[in-house]
Amino acid sequence: MKKITALLLALVMLLSLCACGTATPEESTAPEASADASAAPAVASGVEDGVLTVAMECAYAPYNWTQSDDSNGAVPIKDSTEFANGYDVMMAKKLCEANGWELEIVRLAWDSLIPAVQTGTVDAVIAGQSMTPDRMKEVDFAGPYLYATIVCLALQDSKFASAKGISELSGGTCTSQLGTIWYDTCLPQITGASIQPASEDAPAMLMALETGIVDFVCTDMPTAQGAVAAYPDMKILDFAGSGDDFAVSESDVNIGISIMKGNTVLLDALNGVLSTMTADDFNALMAEAIAAQPKN
Repeated sequence: MKKITALLLALVMLLSLCACGTATPEESTAPEASADASAAPAVASGVEDGVLTVAMECAYAPYNWTQSDDSNGAVPIKDSTEFANGYDVMMAKKLCEANGWELEIVRLAWDSLIPAVQTGTVDAVIAGQSMTPDRMKEVDFAGPYLYATIVCLALQDSKFASAKGISELSGGTCTSQLGTIWYDTCLPQITGASIQPASEDAPAMLMALETGIVDFVCTDMPTAQGAVAAYPDMKILDFAGSGDDFAVSESDVNIGISIMKGNTVLLDALNGVLSTMTADDFNALMAEAIAAQPKN
């Protein structure tokens, strides 16, 4: 009986020693491997394939528009027989040339642009977006790649065409584009204005003015300049320096390129090019775009 008990005690001690022994190499590295697997992966730049995929409306002249051929350096629109051109396309081409990328243009509705960047459907949005704090919570911005002041447009024969400040727009009907600071921030500053439902896009906004649905619209200077080129009966109402102008922040007039949060590789590559350009460079390129835009 004692022998059996001794044997049992020896067996228990042997098992204890095995349990407390040194782990094998495979066992010792297991926790580290697990930690590596749980670490958040770095955000891909999106241009590893040498292609910068850019989204825009292709309906927001002079920033971007659709045309039927490749004249004036227009670029094919993906999954389409049409072509995109405008300031945004011209800027995208400069960015691609400087970085050795090919350019791919994707046409999306305005409210689909940010989600496309967030999901990685596209690498960047170059579409005349203001670098607002709300947008900066959703995406990162390269730029600015343009500085755009806020103005209004009215028909030349309208009683509002002589307005010298926003207070003189009181009583008028107005609109602007959906999801913009023009509609959300600027129009509410006009006391007594009758704000109509937002237009889906810039062409719809301009058509509302041209057909008399509204008395004036609010937009930025480049869009207004492009509108006057296409619609000679429109007049730009610029209240800068009047003391009776829209109150906007710098972020409202700084136009940037949105990319996925944390995409530092692409952010640095884009900013590396934009940092070499001045406001005069931007304005000269915009003038080129306005001259090239379709007049119908």
